[in-house]
Amino acid sequence: MAAKRVYEVWKGSNKFILGGRLIFGPDARSLLVTLLLIIAPVIIFCVFVAWHLRHEFTSYNAGYAILVVAIVFTIYVLVLLFLTSARDPGIIPRNAHPPEEEFRYDSSVSIDVGGRQVASNAGGRQTPSLQFPRTKEVMVNGLSVRVKYCDTCMLYRPPRCSHCSICNNCVERFDHHCPWVGQCIGQCNYRYFFLFVSSATLLCIYVFALSAVYIKILMDDHRTVWKAMQESPASVILMAYCFISLWFVGGLTGFHLYLIGTNQTTYENFRYRADNRINVYNRGCLNNFLEVFCTRVKPSRNNFRAFVEEEVQRPPPMPIAREAEPDESGGDPRSKVEDDLDIGEDLLKISQRRNIEEIDEDIRSRGSNGPHNTSEVLSALGSDRAPTIRSDARHSSWGRSGSWEIAPDVLANVNVTESRGHVTSKDAVQ
Repeated sequence: MAAKRVYEVWKGSNKFILGGRLIFGPDARSLLVTLLLIIAPVIIFCVFVAWHLRHEFTSYNAGYAILVVAIVFTIYVLVLLFLTSARDPGIIPRNAHPPEEEFRYDSSVSIDVGGRQVASNAGGRQTPSLQFPRTKEVMVNGLSVRVKYCDTCMLYRPPRCSHCSICNNCVERFDHHCPWVGQCIGQCNYRYFFLFVSSATLLCIYVFALSAVYIKILMDDHRTVWKAMQESPASVILMAYCFISLWFVGGLTGFHLYLIGTNQTTYENFRYRADNRINVYNRGCLNNFLEVFCTRVKPSRNNFRAFVEEEVQRPPPMPIAREAEPDESGGDPRSKVEDDLDIGEDLLKISQRRNIEEIDEDIRSRGSNGPHNTSEVLSALGSDRAPTIRSDARHSSWGRSGSWEIAPDVLANVNVTESRGHVTSKDAVQ
């Protein structure tokens, strides 16, 4: 079986083309709508406006420059769109296993025993429970920042990282998921995204301005605005279209200029706007702009064309062995066992006394029938045995599995007690 490449077994929702060389979001089809909204107005402008303006500026063939600038600038906008939507936005590779160094074991876990909640570490026994911290603190520019653990990617997200629910990836310096480009906007493509939006704004202004110039030229020839509009309805449509588009791309450009100047992301601005948090990433307006436009774009952390390496099965993490701990009273666990055995011995004595008293009362009640044989009394006494001590297999209170073992000296005391009980019963018969 041929080895598969990383993009073929990718767990995210991305789409790959050209053998994993280009990566798109799951909604990459919306990119076709964006292309149509850019290319169609430019074609109309070149055919119905720029082509007629080539003769209006005859000096140095300036009229042809209008047509050339429109075409070249449109190609530039499309290249920026391609760089934004067809590259890795800054996806952090997933872990195959949770980070084991972050595991911890908690022995203070209650268990259900006989309908009661009992702490598992009672009496010195340890029942470790696997715990995992959901957050941890990291230092950024001298200030503490809390980062969260991602259950899907099994990693602690770096600062400013977030998990995109659409692409199903953790993206570094996550800004937002843009449906118009069909891709997440993150650390690796934010610069191209801003250049694309701002260039689209300039293209709209360019088409709107030259369409208005052409209407002005026609109005000078026909004396009225209405006749000029009838002469070139395409110019009117282009002006209306560019005016509406400027509210979107122009407003988006202005908003991202504000975000860059304050070193924020769209996600941070919308989520933490009401928290009045200190922006630990703000380095000043000039340095913030230099960070976005004058620093080297980080390469992708993923090699989508690499072959997948076979994963070596690792054993599950084992609990850390812990030393025996005394109980809350501060006593030795073994002494607690001896105290329990002493209580059992006392219960054995009480049970034997009750059996002897019952037999004595039975003999007195039947005294008229004559004395009974001592062997009958002993057999009666032997029929009512004292309760035996079971040795159920369980965990000992000092942390070792096994059965309750009774010391030989304790057994000797029990045998002596039983023999005394038989002697007392004989005296009662006599």
